[in-house]
Amino acid sequence: MNEQPLGAMRSSAREIFKRSVEAVDPYMAVKRFVRREGNSLSLGIKDQPTDQFDLKRYDRVWLVGGGKATAPMARAMEELLGEKIERGMINVKYGFIDRPGFTEITEAGHPLPDQNGVDGTRKILGLLKDASEGDLIFSLISGGGSALLPQPAGNISLSEMQELTRKLLECGASIDEINILRKHISSSKGGQMARTAFPATTINLMLSDVVGDKIDVIASGPFTPDSSTFEDVFQILKKYNLKGIPAAIHKHLEAGREGRIPETPKEGEAIFDRVFNYIIGSNILALEAAKEKGRKLGYKTLILSSMVEGETREVARVHTAIAKEVLKTGRPLAPPACIISGGETTVTIHGKGLGGRNQEFCLAAALDLAELPPRVVILSGGTDGNDGPTDAAGGIVDPYTLRRAREMGIEAHDYLQNNDAYHLLEKTNDLLITGPTNTNVMDVRLVLVR
Repeated sequence: MNEQPLGAMRSSAREIFKRSVEAVDPYMAVKRFVRREGNSLSLGIKDQPTDQFDLKRYDRVWLVGGGKATAPMARAMEELLGEKIERGMINVKYGFIDRPGFTEITEAGHPLPDQNGVDGTRKILGLLKDASEGDLIFSLISGGGSALLPQPAGNISLSEMQELTRKLLECGASIDEINILRKHISSSKGGQMARTAFPATTINLMLSDVVGDKIDVIASGPFTPDSSTFEDVFQILKKYNLKGIPAAIHKHLEAGREGRIPETPKEGEAIFDRVFNYIIGSNILALEAAKEKGRKLGYKTLILSSMVEGETREVARVHTAIAKEVLKTGRPLAPPACIISGGETTVTIHGKGLGGRNQEFCLAAALDLAELPPRVVILSGGTDGNDGPTDAAGGIVDPYTLRRAREMGIEAHDYLQNNDAYHLLEKTNDLLITGPTNTNVMDVRLVLVR
């Protein structure tokens, strides 16, 4: 087999990934889940609504939220509720714009929070503080919301919050662990927006970007009970041996551990009696769409899991091992095979290069594919279209990737050691670039074998 069939396989991989992203379009997710007939609002699967609300019971209807997918979510809610919405405010990542009609949008920093995020969050909290028992609040939450809804607690400054966030991102901590810390140095996360909005009724619509769809982890759960504690924070700091924690943050955390400041709201507190939480989109929906698209393109398809976690390079080796098994024994599927997985891996940063977890996955996989026949293509992409601090969603590699690098005098292993997957994949024309997708349900990985 030569590069021509590989080209067709690469095109197939791109088509499959594109379909997986389309399946978790936030606008359509809202429209599928929320339906209105006059003043009656039904939430849930069509013909089997989970809950119903009478809009006539409420004095005012507001829209708030934060995350990469919230602009199209807001547009859908505006179309559904129209004149019923008195005011709307959401925070989105720079460039993730899908202009609703009248909802106020604040573009802000991600993954590091910035002043725009703080200002937008302050406005949202101000709106929630004004809520009364007769009000209905729609909260639109998606991946990225934790960084995009920052409100430093106590005397903590934004720069100190940024410094700790940077340390967490670099040490290889999981998103669950990062969000536990974020909740306890913030006044907007871990159920604290629910505390601010009480006694209003809140309908919280979430697009999940976390493994297992844990609602208290999605965007650090601004409207959900928090199961974590200040003591958990210190265990995470100890686990990763994080030093040089800003003094104001350390003082705040110590005060929390000693009970001198209140914990985040917990399960069973009265403030959650009026909060209704719903997940309207998740990674498994993207994987199911990828499976169906792969089948239509002539592949036997299999979903491994939507809950893959771990160090990116190790996860890449597992996927290349599966490709080798397909080639040698036809297990778990005989060629043509499309093996699909989702979830979110982590990268422990040792170098000073540029990239993200999906690009690092692809570069690590490319090193493992170099000795295989040209019958394998591997793609890994973030459904949001942004992998790390880059303009790429991820990468797409094959057994010729390293050959292309060597022909240019590039040593791929050195790039991997420097966490510089972006620049190598850019040179070998193996970047996956989609632009911002306005959705975010973690990652999709594809292993195609002919």
